[in-house]
Amino acid sequence: MMDVRRADERYPGGDPQAGIESWHAFSFGPHYDPGNLRFGAIIACNEERLAPGAGFDEHPHSHTEIVTWVVEGELTHRDTAGHESVVRPGDVQRLSAGGGVRHVERNAGPDPLVFVQMWLAPLRPGGEPSYEVVHGIADSTPYEVAEAGAMLHVRRLAAGERTAVPDAEHAYVHVTRGEVALGDAELGPGDAVRLTGESGLEMVGRSGAEVLVWELPAPWTPPAP
Repeated sequence: MMDVRRADERYPGGDPQAGIESWHAFSFGPHYDPGNLRFGAIIACNEERLAPGAGFDEHPHSHTEIVTWVVEGELTHRDTAGHESVVRPGDVQRLSAGGGVRHVERNAGPDPLVFVQMWLAPLRPGGEPSYEVVHGIADSTPYEVAEAGAMLHVRRLAAGERTAVPDAEHAYVHVTRGEVALGDAELGPGDAVRLTGESGLEMVGRSGAEVLVWELPAPWTPPAP
């Protein structure tokens, strides 16, 4: 099954007067939708746009795997576990919140910042927080989030170039830039597809494009208490 979700169907959020514009793909904050709480392990996929100097002040997370992909600009991260870094396009950032951690996210650079942040439910809650940044990840190098049983694939396509979508019980496709075709669906920036039980699918670049593809475990069952 292919479930196409368009960019303009996302829930708006953030604080535009503070330079923060947010677009949520799943039920989030005041936009509660009991029919759109998660897809497999993914519980949030937020597109964030921060003006220079804007950001999210220190705030808590727990029992969540947070994976961030910068589309343009630079993201400055600092957390209470002592990690501080600048994340740029092509880098994968992961914060494993464990039993609890607080962090700050800001656009400390001179240019607008656009990033996509995805939250995944861990297979087991708790544990110690951890953090890493993989700089300049290549298309051929999948990024494993073992704590959630998930795998992230980055696909960069030229016009006319084809790539296979991983066969998985569940897969989540999110276009960060450019246009692609997936089956009968034509997708642009911010569009997403939730795939269930599909196999043998190909994506075709319609223009220079960048796509995030999650390979997700299924069926998902809550962890044992």
